[in-house]
Amino acid sequence: MKKLPIGISDYKHLIEQNYYYVDKTAFIKDVCSIPGHVKLITRPRRFGKTLNLSMLKYFFEKTEIDNQHLFAKTKIWQDDQIRPLHGTFPVIFLTFKDIKESTWQRAYDKFVELIMYEFARNYNALESCLTSFEMKQYKSILEGQASYIQISKSLFFLSSILERVYHKKVIVIIDEYDTPVHKAFVQGYYQEMIEFLRSMLSSVLKDNNYLEQGILSGTLRVAKEGIFSGLNNFSVFGQLEQSFSEHFGFTHQEVEELLTYYTLLDHAEIISAWHNGYFCGTTSLYNPWSVLNCIQNNGQVRPYWVNTSDNALIKKVIAHGQSNIKAELEILLSDVAIVQEIDEALIVPHLQNNDKAVWNLLYYSGYLTSIHHELIDGKDRCGLAIPNKEIKLLYTNLIHELFEQSLSSVKIQTLLQALTEGDIDLFTELLQEFIISSMSMFDFSDQEPEKSYHLFVLGLLVSLRTTHEVKSNRESGYGRYDIMIIPHDSSKLGIIIEFKKVFKYRSETLELACDRALEQIQEKEYAHELLGRGITNILALGIAFQGKKVCVKSSTDFFVPVKKSLEITAV
Repeated sequence: MKKLPIGISDYKHLIEQNYYYVDKTAFIKDVCSIPGHVKLITRPRRFGKTLNLSMLKYFFEKTEIDNQHLFAKTKIWQDDQIRPLHGTFPVIFLTFKDIKESTWQRAYDKFVELIMYEFARNYNALESCLTSFEMKQYKSILEGQASYIQISKSLFFLSSILERVYHKKVIVIIDEYDTPVHKAFVQGYYQEMIEFLRSMLSSVLKDNNYLEQGILSGTLRVAKEGIFSGLNNFSVFGQLEQSFSEHFGFTHQEVEELLTYYTLLDHAEIISAWHNGYFCGTTSLYNPWSVLNCIQNNGQVRPYWVNTSDNALIKKVIAHGQSNIKAELEILLSDVAIVQEIDEALIVPHLQNNDKAVWNLLYYSGYLTSIHHELIDGKDRCGLAIPNKEIKLLYTNLIHELFEQSLSSVKIQTLLQALTEGDIDLFTELLQEFIISSMSMFDFSDQEPEKSYHLFVLGLLVSLRTTHEVKSNRESGYGRYDIMIIPHDSSKLGIIIEFKKVFKYRSETLELACDRALEQIQEKEYAHELLGRGITNILALGIAFQGKKVCVKSSTDFFVPVKKSLEITAV
């Protein structure tokens, strides 16, 4: 039985060492046939980008070593038009996936090392063809003595020599081009990184007469204004595009073949629920990293993919995001899609102050997927959803973690028990403590308690899901309630919560705001949905807040006018 290629990103090693290979060689044909002189393909991490680009290198590169055996049993070798292209081009191949340094100088040193290696890899083939001037420059790069300017223009320099020696234009392949950009943003040297990459990549990809084709991969699109400024031969193929849709990630058929080979086909349904659901164009894909690890563990589903990253950026989005971001997360956790605009032109710094950038980050990084897509007035409007159980567990765990940073796990359980059993005094005391702690933890101003409120709602959603259905901002009766907690057991207590904020310019107390909330629950007949489910033990809570101060009032007095309801039904 063949070994599973977990963590294997070198195509030659995978084939020669007899690992199981999900045949993605049709990618080679699409690279040749789909228009675009320079192609950027964006996919989430660990979806096979490095392996596929490595495959391109071994297929196209002209070397002294015959690599035909690497493709003899693959689909592409049956294509009479593409097979003759094997081993006919000079190739420049770089991967930036390990450039994750804490300072610009250390990151730059790593770039220099990568370029030195690529120059060394080609040295024997080019040495006898270099002029004395070229040899001097080549050796300065090879020995790490080149200037910043020489390094930034080095790929163009190498492509010019390769084209002259091989009499063929050069294919440039750059893997994970955006990894150093993300790290630079987090570590505070974003501008230096952008300036360097703009100079290096533009020189080799823009107006380069020695270039046959450029292929780049990454997780996010870094806007043209950031790196690819003025690059007019540049095509982006993200998850919204049907082009290249089946080449990154596993299709349903490929997973079935894998599970059949490893005699785990009876696990197909649960593996699909946990690791399927990523849409590229209209193609549904499985996360390949999770599937391979799942097979390695005899079909046991776990959060394999989400555990390969510290998820710090996602946690930061949830903790510090605006209230509307948390409100949308509430909808997503209720298994309902949200509609957002996906804009490829956004740049990384927008993550600090642009809600739209947050949804772009979550989408392109694989934490959300697009289940439908429309182009309206030139803008991509997408129905975003959580793709599967693995990703939903990630959000759940992060929210639990944030909850426990505000209150201890014991106090959280006590708060939830007090709420669901109607112990209002204890619930009020713990809610007040939660509001104070969470506002301090996230450094909210006294005028932004809504952020704590939405974190509270998220906490309810993930903490009560086994015993209750928690709904937020839904229609019932004659309006939209803030929160409804519906017990699975209809004999238990159903709860309606309405929040009110007290503004400084109003002559209103916290108590009066609570009364206003309870009156709204009564007048709008929010209990209608609970009563319709046979739940008659109902508690209404009016919760008012002013900065860090909280007031809670309760009522169990409900009346649904039958005549009025019948009149509306008749209309």
